[in-house]
Amino acid sequence: KLFVSIVLAILLVFSCKKNPDDKSINFFSLSKDIELGQQLSDEIAANPDEYPILSETEYPLAYQHLSRIKDSILNSGEVFYKDDFVWEMKIIYNDSVLNAFCAPGGYIYVYTGIIKYLDTEDQFAGVLGHEIAHADRRHSTDQLTKAFGIQFLLSVLLGDDQDQLANIAASLLTLKFSRTNETEADEYSVKYLCSTSYNAAGAAGFFEKIENQSQGYSPVFLSTHPDPGDRVEDINTNKNEYGCLGEETYQNTYLEFKNSLP
Repeated sequence: KLFVSIVLAILLVFSCKKNPDDKSINFFSLSKDIELGQQLSDEIAANPDEYPILSETEYPLAYQHLSRIKDSILNSGEVFYKDDFVWEMKIIYNDSVLNAFCAPGGYIYVYTGIIKYLDTEDQFAGVLGHEIAHADRRHSTDQLTKAFGIQFLLSVLLGDDQDQLANIAASLLTLKFSRTNETEADEYSVKYLCSTSYNAAGAAGFFEKIENQSQGYSPVFLSTHPDPGDRVEDINTNKNEYGCLGEETYQNTYLEFKNSLP
């Protein structure tokens, strides 16, 4: 009974601001989400050989485009932790990698490979919305709660063991999201874009292109984002169900974005 009481007390403290739509049990506070994301960000910054970050000073136009697209999503009114997380974005210079990922707390990384691979801005906004959803829905720390177990996390979080937290942060790079996480991130990508002028089913364009061109090739994005089935159909269905009216693809501005990269 004492253990249960402690667990419930901690959950009350950690859930001081919790999305009412989120029914999962998450032992991480919002500040811990941000701390884990910062630790992972530091690890990436310390490993430029594997993660060559594009300089914001040398490529300001590329980052202006990136921030503009990010802000259109954050200002949609649908991102619950818009004002709580950092929503910091970095471009990783590697044209051979079709991937993007978001650490807890809103630390987002996008490879030049996926930017250059896509054809229109709505496709990229759809992929970016998917990644923002992983952070906003707190999928990473939900998965960590399940992966490490309640008693271990209690000992780490209550003791504030920085070494253990660093180990947990490092595990984020290999963390696999559940099928439910992926489906939810796809749906929220549509939800985020629905109030904008973008085609809200932009992410479907990415998956369609992969299906048409892959011929057995599995890009990193799909290896770290398991396909739960016919995502294109599901995304288009979500767009119709939400009554999204935007149809803009912004192909010309996206070409400017791509041309601003090395």
